[in-house]
Amino acid sequence: MWKPPDPDSFNAVVWTIVKQIPEGQVATYGQIANMIPPPDGVIPPDYNRLGARWVGNAMNSTPDGEGIPWQRVINSKGEVSLPKGSPGASKQRTLLEDEGIKFSDKGRINFKVYGWNGPSKDWLDEHGFYPPKKFRDDADDPKQMNLF
Repeated sequence: MWKPPDPDSFNAVVWTIVKQIPEGQVATYGQIANMIPPPDGVIPPDYNRLGARWVGNAMNSTPDGEGIPWQRVINSKGEVSLPKGSPGASKQRTLLEDEGIKFSDKGRINFKVYGWNGPSKDWLDEHGFYPPKKFRDDADDPKQMNLF
């Protein structure tokens, strides 16, 4: 089962979530997959094994001109997944750097600095999604003021 039972519907769900990732933050394929309940007919162990791959397929199919910030989805190592040195990888890195995201010398993004903690609980509840894995404590949020 290399594709979800209904790829078009699954992709649309993925894109709805990806549109919530704010500028200057990144999410992982697995983080997004874990927000989505398993599609009908897919048992949880299979979805746990294949969900991130299906999210990657959805990102590979992102339509142009729809306002989907595809560049903000990276792999669990904090790296761009496109082949190193390819035009797509260079474009993704440039788009992320233009948003203020910095890469380490090893080409990785620090999730504690740039990782997305997901949309609000109300948004998740409204759409029937699960809360994602959090990458940062609220105290680690670079946009959150700290008086101490």
